[in-house]
Amino acid sequence: MAITELRSAPPVRTRPANGWSLALRHWQLYLFMLPALAYFLIFHYVPMYGTLIAFKNFNAAVGIWGSPWAGFEHFERFFSSYYFWRLLRNTLLLNLYLLVLFPLPILLALSVNELANGSFKKWVQTLTYAPHFISVVVVVGMMVTFLDPISGLVNHLVLEFGGQPIEFLTAPGWFRHLFVWSNIWQSVGWASIIYLAALAGVNMELHDVAKVDGATRLQRIRHINIPAILPTVIVLLILEMGKFMTIGFEKVLLMQNELNSTTSDVIQTFVYDSGLLQGQYSYAAAIGLFDSVINIVLVVTMNQLARKTSEHSLW
Repeated sequence: MAITELRSAPPVRTRPANGWSLALRHWQLYLFMLPALAYFLIFHYVPMYGTLIAFKNFNAAVGIWGSPWAGFEHFERFFSSYYFWRLLRNTLLLNLYLLVLFPLPILLALSVNELANGSFKKWVQTLTYAPHFISVVVVVGMMVTFLDPISGLVNHLVLEFGGQPIEFLTAPGWFRHLFVWSNIWQSVGWASIIYLAALAGVNMELHDVAKVDGATRLQRIRHINIPAILPTVIVLLILEMGKFMTIGFEKVLLMQNELNSTTSDVIQTFVYDSGLLQGQYSYAAAIGLFDSVINIVLVVTMNQLARKTSEHSLW
C-alpha cells in the first residue's frame, strides 16, 4: 500500500527562478558584461539624445531644449539643394564599387586554406595582413609619392612604355578606382581572417570521403567549404549593408582636392564640412540622421531577404 501511494504521488514542482534570482546567482557573469553595457550605453545610446538638434535651429548658448523648433526645415533644405544628387550619386557609386568586391576576402581565404606548405601559408597570411596596420594617412602619402606625375614611380613606368604622365590624384575619373583598390589592398587580408576561422572548423572527414568518391579540389571547395562558411558570409554581408551609406571620410578627405571634387564629394565629407568647419550643427545633424535611417532600412531589408532565402540571419 505504501509503495502504491508513493508511486501515485504527484511530482514535486519547483518554482522557476525569476530574473533577479538568476542575476544574483550568476552575478560574476553580469559583472563581466557591465563594462561592455556601460560602453554602449554611454557612447551609443545616450548621444542619440543629440539627434534632436536635427529638428531645431541649434544655438549652443541656450542648449538643445532652449533652441527653437525647426521641424523638417533642414531636411528639406538638403533635399532641395543643387549638390544633393551629386553627393548621393557619389556615395552610392563608391559603396556599390566596394560591395561588388565583397567576395575578394572570401576568395583569398579559400585560396589560403588550400595551401599545403605551412611556411608559405604563414608568409602569405603575414603579407596580406600587414597593410591593415598601416595608417590611412601613410597609405595616402604612399599614393601621393608613387602616383606623382613628375617623380612618381608609376608615371616613370608609363613613360618607359611610351605613354604620357597621368594626373592620377587630380583626375575625377581615377578617384573611385584609387580609393577602392587601395582600400581593398589594405583590408582584404584582415577581412579574410574570419573566413579562415570558419574554414578551420570544417570536418576533414568530409574531404576524405569526397576524395574517395573522386571529387576534385574545386568540387570539394564548392560543395564543402563554401556551404560551411555561408552563414558567416550572410551575417557579414548584412553587417556590411548596415554601413552602406557610411564611408570613412578621413581617407576621402585626404584624397580630395578641388579638381576631383566632382567624384570625391560624398555625404560624410559634406557633414564634416557643414558641421565642424561651417558650424551648421543642425543642418549637419539632419544629413547624418538621413544617412543613418537609410542604413537601418538596408539592414532590416537585407535581414528579411536572408531569412526568406536561407536559414541564416541576424535576427
